[in-house]
Amino acid sequence: MKRVGGIFMALFDTLSGKMQDLMNKFKGKSRVTEKDVKEMMREIKLALLEADVNFKVVKDFIAKVSERAVGQDVLESLTPGQQVVKIVHEELIALMGSASSKLTFSSKLPTIYMMVGLQGSGKTTTSGKLASYLRKQGKNPLLVACDIYRPAAIKQLQVVGAQLNIPVFSAGDKMSAVDIAKASVEHAKSRLHDIVIIDTAGRLHINEELMEELKNIKSAVHPQEVLLVVDSMTGQDAVNVSQSFNEQLGIDGIILTKLDGDTRGGAALSVKAVTGKPIKFVGMGEKLNDLEPFYPDRMASRILGMGDVLSLIEKAQESFDQKKALELEKKMRTATFTLEDYLEQMQQLKKMGPLSQVLGMLPGMNAKMLQGVQTEDAEKKMKTMEAIIQSMTRAERYDPSIINASRRKRIAAGSGTTVQDVNKLLKDFEEMKKLFKSLSEMGKGGRKGLGGKFRLPF
Repeated sequence: MKRVGGIFMALFDTLSGKMQDLMNKFKGKSRVTEKDVKEMMREIKLALLEADVNFKVVKDFIAKVSERAVGQDVLESLTPGQQVVKIVHEELIALMGSASSKLTFSSKLPTIYMMVGLQGSGKTTTSGKLASYLRKQGKNPLLVACDIYRPAAIKQLQVVGAQLNIPVFSAGDKMSAVDIAKASVEHAKSRLHDIVIIDTAGRLHINEELMEELKNIKSAVHPQEVLLVVDSMTGQDAVNVSQSFNEQLGIDGIILTKLDGDTRGGAALSVKAVTGKPIKFVGMGEKLNDLEPFYPDRMASRILGMGDVLSLIEKAQESFDQKKALELEKKMRTATFTLEDYLEQMQQLKKMGPLSQVLGMLPGMNAKMLQGVQTEDAEKKMKTMEAIIQSMTRAERYDPSIINASRRKRIAAGSGTTVQDVNKLLKDFEEMKKLFKSLSEMGKGGRKGLGGKFRLPF
C-alpha cells in the first residue's frame, strides 16, 4: 500500500480505515441489538490493539463505550446506529483529553519551559519549533543549550536558532547544565526575553544520572512547565517513557513528534490516559513551523472520517492573504482570472502543507479514499505547472491567447518540460475559466450547466 505524507495517512493508516468502515456499517442500522454492539466492540478492540494502543487503555475504552451503547436510550432510539457512532466519538475525545490544553504563562517574567526527553526524540528541533510558535503569539523567546554531553548538540540548537532568527544562550561545556540554566534566566531578564526554553540533555534510555540532572535543573530554575518530547514512532515505548518521566521528574505536558512518519498512532491515544498529563502539541513534519496545538475533538473526528474543518480554516487563514482572496473571488466571478493568479493560488495552497493533509481535513475524505489519491504525483504535477507558468513572460501570463507554437517551444525549454505539458496546462486553465464563468451565471439564476465534467488539473 502506498503511503502519502501527513498525519491522516501516517498516524491512522490502520486505525482510521478500520474505524471508518465500522462506523459506516453501523450508523445506517435502523435496529441495533446487544449482540451487534458486542460484535462492533470486538472489531474496535482489534483495530486499537493493532494500532499499538496500550492494552489497559483499550480495555477501559471498550468497557465505557459498551456500557453506554447497550443502554435503553440507545437501543430504542430512532437512529441507534448513529447514536453508537456518537458515543464512540465522545469517548475517543475523552480518552485523548476532552479539551485542548494550552501552555500556561508565569505572572513573573520570564516564563520558563523545560524540554525533556530521550535522545533522538526530536527535542532540540522541537525547542526551536516551540520558540517559533510562541514568537507568532507576540513573545520574545530565548533558547538555552543545556545539553553539554551530546556531540554537536549545542551547534544543532544554534543552527536552529539562526534559521529562525531566535537567540541561543550557551556556555559550551565549561559550566554545568544547572549553572547554564540559572545563568540563562538572568541573561533573559537583562535582555527583556519573556520566554526561556531550556533544551536539556537526553540519553538513549532513562537512567539515574539523567534524572538527577533534570531534577537539579528543575529545582534551580522552577520552570512554569516541564514538557516531555516523545517520539510517537516508538509506539508502546512512547507510553512507557512518558510514564517513567512523569513518575520520576513530574511533567506538565507532552509533545508528540514525528506524527508524519510511519506510525500506527497508539501513542496519541494512550499517553494521556496512562500519565494523566495532556498532549499539548504535535510535530507534523521536519519544517520549523510544523508544530500544532493538539485538539482531542479534532483528532477524534479525523479518526472517524468526520473531517477537521476548523483546522483547515485555520491553515487557510495562516496561508492566504484575505485581501488577495477577495480580489481573486471577484476575478473568478468576472472571468478575468489569469495564469498569474493561478500561480499565486498554487503557491498559497502549498503553504498549507502536503496535499494529503489538506484533503484529509475534508469531511467524508476517509483513509481509504486518500489511499487512492496519488498525492505525490499530484504535488509533482503542481511543481511542473509552476515551472511552466514561471517560464512565461508577464504578457503571456495575463493573455495566454498570444502563446503561439514558437512561444510554447520556448516555455517548454525554459521550464524543462515538453510542449505537450504546456498545451495541457493551457487547456486545463481554459476549462477552469469556463467553469468559473458557468458557476457565476448559475449564481445569478442562469440556467446554464457546467458544460461537461470538470476535473482538477492535478
